[in-house]
This record gives sequence, structure tokens and C-alpha cells, in this order.
Amino acid sequence: MKKFSLLLCLLLSLTIALAACGSNADKDDSSSNAGNSSKDLLEKIKSDGKIVVGTEGTYAPFTFHDEKTGDLTGFDVEIAQEVGKRLGVDVEFKETQWDAIFAGLDAKRFDMIANQVGINDERKEKYLFSDPYISSTAVLVTKSDSDIKSFEDLKGKKSAQSLTSNYAKTAESYGAELVGIDGFNQAVELLNSGRVDATVNDKLSFLDYKKQKPDADIVIADTADDVAQSGLMFRKDSESLVTEVNKALTDMIDDGTYKKISEKWFGEDVLK
Repeated sequence: MKKFSLLLCLLLSLTIALAACGSNADKDDSSSNAGNSSKDLLEKIKSDGKIVVGTEGTYAPFTFHDEKTGDLTGFDVEIAQEVGKRLGVDVEFKETQWDAIFAGLDAKRFDMIANQVGINDERKEKYLFSDPYISSTAVLVTKSDSDIKSFEDLKGKKSAQSLTSNYAKTAESYGAELVGIDGFNQAVELLNSGRVDATVNDKLSFLDYKKQKPDADIVIADTADDVAQSGLMFRKDSESLVTEVNKALTDMIDDGTYKKISEKWFGEDVLK
């Protein structure tokens, strides 16, 4: 009986030891897989021969559809296409509204966002960004006869904003009541119809709109002091992809391709 008990104890001890080893092996495998996740995304893109890019398609001049051809075009579109070219892969765009674009990246509907996404600390906690590839300033846009002359005058006024944008936060910080929109053109429509009093938006969007429609009855009432920078945005598992994209952006800047694209859409280099 004592021998049987001793044998049973030895068997139990061996079982526990094997289970512990298996558990440790699982942890090691899991850790190894986690460490390779960023490499796997880049390898998948290379293997598939394409990178999937999320963009609005309604935000001129960054990403929109040409009225004559219906083709997707714009500054961000051309930047993304050039990045894909230098990675040696095709670029497939998936269009989605701004307020859903981050969720689309989270759900892995695309690998990268190209949509003049502002770089801020809150977003950097959850996402990765490329090196900044565009700099701009927030402006307060109103109709020419508006009594709004500064950001401080926004208190209690209606401001047309993409609700999850940095510009919405700026308008809200001055006490504005936010009215959701999909893009700058819609903001101007609401201004002209009297449904909103103003919009806080990107200076480059304003300049492009005025270039297309010089008779539009809108003006810049005030300009923010700080300069905002934007980057291509990625999930946290994309380190090696971000490295390759940054190399592509650097090469574009060094060989003059970036400046050519920038001057085409804005008439100047908007990197700095």
C-alpha cells in the first residue's frame, strides 16, 4: 500500500511538472508571436502585393472625387500612391466617413489611414504615426458679414465640424455648439444657408476652396497661433511597416517628388 501511494505521488508530481512546462512553452510561443506581429503585417502586404488605405474621399483637396472623371484624387491620395509605389505594392483605397475611420483601422479593414490625420498625444497612445508629412494652421471661417471676429466669439455659436477632429475640439474649447459634417464643402453649405455661424478648419482646405470658387462669400476671421502636423496613421502592430513608409517619405522629399505633389495641390511646399 505504501509503495502504491508512493507511486501515485510520483505520477502526480510528473503530471504537474509536464503541465507547467507546457504552460511555459505556450507563453513563450505567445510572446514570440507577439514580437513578430509587426513584421507579419509588412510581410502580408508584400505577399499580397497591395496595401489597403483608409480615406474619406470627401475632403478636398486631400482626398475627394474629381467632378469630371469621378476618380478618387487629392494630395493624400497621391502621397499614398507614391508610398505604395516605393514599397513595391499596389494601393487599394477604402472610403469611409471620418467619424468611422479609426474604427475601420481598429477592425483591420485597412492597413493605413491617409487623410490628413492630426498627430496628438491622445492618438499616439493608441496608434502609430509616420513622420509628419504636412503642416498647417487652424482657421476660423465665417461669412463676410458675420459678427464673429475671433475664436473667443464662438461661445454659444454653432460651428460645423467633423466631430472627432482636432478642429472640433478647438471649437468646443471656445464654447461653440458643434454641428456634425462630413467635410469642408458641407461646412460652407451650412454657412451659406445660415444653419451654422462658423467652422474651425484647416487653412489649406480654405485656400483650396477659394481657389476653386473665388466668389464664395467666406473669409478667415481668425488664425490659430500653433501649427498642427499630420501623419499617416497605423495600428500599434505596424512598427516595421511604419519604418518602411518613413523611408519612402524621406526618399520622396529628398528627390523632389513630395515638393512636386505639394505644389500641384497647394502652390507651395506644405511640409513645414
